[in-house]
Amino acid sequence: MGILLLLMALIFEIVFAIYCMTNKQKHKKIKNWIRIAVFIVFVILTASSVIVWSFRWVMLAILLFLLAVNGTVSLILKKTNIKPYKTSNIVWKSIMMILIFVFVFSPIIIFPQHPSPKVTGEYEVATTTDTYVDKNRIEEFTNKGDNRFVNVEFWYPKNADGTYPLLVFSHGAYGIKTSNRSTYTELASHGYVVVSIDHPYHSFYTRTEDGTVAMISPDFRDEFEKNMNKGVYSNEERYNIIQKWMKLRTDDMNFVIDTILKKSKNDKNPLYQHINTEKIGVFGHSMGGAASVWLDRERNDISAVVNIDAPFFSELVYKKEMDDFVASSKDFTTPLLNIYSDDVWGQLENNSIYIANKPNNEHFKDAYTTHFKGAKHLSLTDLPLFSPILANILQGGKADIDQSYCIETENELILKFFDFELKGIGHFTPEETY
Repeated sequence: MGILLLLMALIFEIVFAIYCMTNKQKHKKIKNWIRIAVFIVFVILTASSVIVWSFRWVMLAILLFLLAVNGTVSLILKKTNIKPYKTSNIVWKSIMMILIFVFVFSPIIIFPQHPSPKVTGEYEVATTTDTYVDKNRIEEFTNKGDNRFVNVEFWYPKNADGTYPLLVFSHGAYGIKTSNRSTYTELASHGYVVVSIDHPYHSFYTRTEDGTVAMISPDFRDEFEKNMNKGVYSNEERYNIIQKWMKLRTDDMNFVIDTILKKSKNDKNPLYQHINTEKIGVFGHSMGGAASVWLDRERNDISAVVNIDAPFFSELVYKKEMDDFVASSKDFTTPLLNIYSDDVWGQLENNSIYIANKPNNEHFKDAYTTHFKGAKHLSLTDLPLFSPILANILQGGKADIDQSYCIETENELILKFFDFELKGIGHFTPEETY
């Protein structure tokens, strides 16, 4: 829609400029009426939900409003032919309007309006945010000596009248807590309390309740990018870096879960009173998926885990004599669902970072494993719907799989898995490939 509207605006400016130059008149009165009409049409389309109002439309709305106001004032004051006609003025004004339209349409094109993934549950979903401050940890990414904060957002059944399992989500590197919003919404609509964590300085951007902003750490970004490139770090260095990443992630997740468990006993907020603390699941994408598997090794109150496109960092053992990784020999007994894109699926047999993820790993013999053929790494998040352009840039091209199908099928699988493992509902037999 954004590209189509931009093309229409550009064509109008060009055609009208040519018309004015052909007739050697400015036709200011006609343009004023057209601009007023366009603003009225925009308002009608927004009111009728053809245009779904959001941040992406703000700049265009302001521009159309200003043009309509200017046009109205000109018509009222009859300021249509004050200056003599000059072709150069027509050309320059048209060029300026074209540049302005390209600018105001940029958020509409980068973040296009799109249909939301299906929400199939019976519950209306409510959300709330909070900031938890860990008084037992000093923030390692700053030199201020302040305690580490963790921002969380909840998705939960509105006007709930029972207790519901708690699901804790961890985003990937550079991600944000809303990376899989459609998944949280679908789960909450079926009777789950979902809390998603922003890991400060690992997330692209996070903001506390009091307005404190933390952007991604340049040191972490540099470390992550070097770790992705073979030959920059030795395997031993990579192993030590992974240990550091996972400690930060699991410390955050442990802190959030422990805080929620404590609040469920002492906090009168209805949200916490509707959490079934005996039923806890964890899940995450990429580095967050690795942290979720790792966390299960640290806690005994987790009943189900979903790993979305991540290596089992917790299962890697570095062998100095081999200068490589081998898989741990400890059985993983918690119910586990692995969801892989092509990006990871293709590395299971030839990248030692993924050696523990191999489907034939006997220590994960009860895990469910499924592969989304044609999907890229970010296809398993909402980003390709929210911003196809950014997703394609970040993952090096467009995925072959239909994004709506991919995310809706993934959401359905995760829901059925947690229903089966945490609620004892139905059965769970995922296909090997989707």
